[in-house]
Amino acid sequence: MARDAVLLSPVTRGYQTSCHDLPIGNLEHPALSKNTSSVHTSSAAEVPATDISPTWYATFFTYLPNEFWRRVATPEWTVAEVDFVESRLGLRAGARILDVPCGSGRHSLALAARGYRVTGVDLSAEALEHARRTAASAPAAASAAAGDAVTFVHGDMRELAGLGVFDAAVCLGNSFGYLDTAGTRAFARALAAVVRPGGGLVIDVGAAAESILPDFTGQVRRMTTGDIVVEMSGRYDVADSRQISQYRFVQGAQELRTTAVHHVRTSGHIGELLDEAGFTDLRRYGGLDGAAYTVGAPRLLVTARRR
Repeated sequence: MARDAVLLSPVTRGYQTSCHDLPIGNLEHPALSKNTSSVHTSSAAEVPATDISPTWYATFFTYLPNEFWRRVATPEWTVAEVDFVESRLGLRAGARILDVPCGSGRHSLALAARGYRVTGVDLSAEALEHARRTAASAPAAASAAAGDAVTFVHGDMRELAGLGVFDAAVCLGNSFGYLDTAGTRAFARALAAVVRPGGGLVIDVGAAAESILPDFTGQVRRMTTGDIVVEMSGRYDVADSRQISQYRFVQGAQELRTTAVHHVRTSGHIGELLDEAGFTDLRRYGGLDGAAYTVGAPRLLVTARRR
């Protein structure tokens, strides 16, 4: 359940890619434009909505989608997102932070390097293996800072019991839209069960209705980073309020065709789910600069506190 999917994870204005980060993030994000290019291309045959597994995320996050996103997500982007978490939650030194799903660990490792004790949880074995390799191969200075401060756990984002109690939790990269309403409700409750009273929460939503629907077109895109090429096309399922994104990844002779889904909810509905789970003091932002969330903003960042 890696969060970096180029939708692979998130959404773009008028088009949603899917990754936590792919189901990747917003294609208009400056960090993406530095690493990718896009052109119109031919559309692939649509996968019938009824043929898409509700647990698509269990098999989506393999090497090619994960590696594409790892190349796209720049260190500068990660720093900006971690800065946002720190500034909005006012974290104390050595705070325990849950990163779920953590994908390839870019936020977990960045937080640990700043002295926080981090647990990253993800369903993608490939992503976790990469995260552990990165932690083990980090420069001596970074390893000294992180040390045993980061732990990676293979697991479902709805099953967090037994991990301990955390001062804060983060769900970055649009993963909040992977599950249907019942699954999202279970995830919100699982977060509330492990975050201490007064503890903080940051949710990153690329697929909020106010973000993707005003200019949605579903146009086909082609993106390239190094020797990996991805073609993406999207459509909106009005019956179930879902963004369905089809991908074709190519790296040399290797090719992968796969599909991702983001359940689209309004900002208000997301707030209701978090409030119902036990979070309060919800605040909505349209970007890492702290601007207010408005219709058409490319992403929704929600901060909250555990009651």
